[in-house]
Amino acid sequence: MPGARTPEANDRDLGLDFAKGVLITLVIVGHLIQYVVYRDEGFWESPCFKWIYMFHMPLFMAISGYLSWRALLRKSFTQAIGDRAMQLLLPMLFWYALLETAKLAAFSSSASEPGSVLQCLNDSAGTYWFIWAAFVSFLLVKILSIFNRRSPWILFVSVILVALAPVTFSISPLIRYTFPFFCLGVSFAQSREWWTSITRSHKPLLITFLSIAALVCFLAWRKDTYIYNNLALVHDMQSAKNVLLMLLGSAAASAIVIVLVLQCWKVGRSNRVTRFITVELGQSTLLLYLIQSTVFRLMDSIQYGELWDLTTRLAVAGILGGAIVAVALMVRWIVRDIPYLSQLVLGAPPRSACLKYQPADN
Repeated sequence: MPGARTPEANDRDLGLDFAKGVLITLVIVGHLIQYVVYRDEGFWESPCFKWIYMFHMPLFMAISGYLSWRALLRKSFTQAIGDRAMQLLLPMLFWYALLETAKLAAFSSSASEPGSVLQCLNDSAGTYWFIWAAFVSFLLVKILSIFNRRSPWILFVSVILVALAPVTFSISPLIRYTFPFFCLGVSFAQSREWWTSITRSHKPLLITFLSIAALVCFLAWRKDTYIYNNLALVHDMQSAKNVLLMLLGSAAASAIVIVLVLQCWKVGRSNRVTRFITVELGQSTLLLYLIQSTVFRLMDSIQYGELWDLTTRLAVAGILGGAIVAVALMVRWIVRDIPYLSQLVLGAPPRSACLKYQPADN
């Protein structure tokens, strides 16, 4: 692939890039199912939507935790948090500003007075919740690493404390849901040899058990199992079952999917489609997430598709999904070599700087 950086060009794990490319594709597909294929509550019962939402964000968060470990370990507190804010929050604010500008231009006649800073933060959190969740998770683990860098127990205790926090403001339930997976990724990065030695000798049995567990959870998964509906709150036996099913199902499905995806990478790494998913999509996940979140939040503000039949909706979903990917790749190609603009739009320094100075974490 012309212009693509290969495994020899830096220390990236392209298997994880391929996994991220698959996951961001599923994020877009999941939103297309919700916003285009279904225009009512029916998407909760969609088998495809259910399958995607069992694992895509938990696994994304686990990979984020795994890849964040070097920054957590090697960088000072202020440098680590500053770098992560520049990587995640700065481009998020840029795309949020574009979203608000588009809404103002499209609906200027009915636009209300500008909201407060708190309202803007709440709106941006709702639109780009995963960015905030990843940043907060990184911040919490970095604070914990100040006291003890390598003890797995401190991560376990932090997961329990976060899970028990009875907070439902804004995206706090989503953080409680994804934080354990971030910590699991950090733990795997900390003790990769230990985890590998445990799983290697019992791998077939473990995969069989996890596959059965994931299938059972899939069959039992209902509308109230989604984090968006149960808010990870336990107030009676039924809510406890829903939260437990959600966490166990997400963990089992994430484990099976990452094994399958990495195996697909090993088998098909020379395939052009695999390379495209790896280099173009997997290394543009932040940009793709920001653009698709902006597009779908804008779609919340307009009326469309009430009279479309299923064929039309599927066609529109395919066109819109392709357009999101095309726009993201075009934006990346335009700004990736421009100082300051690359950091602002993509959350990364220009390619020349990346090639000269290898990043501490990918």
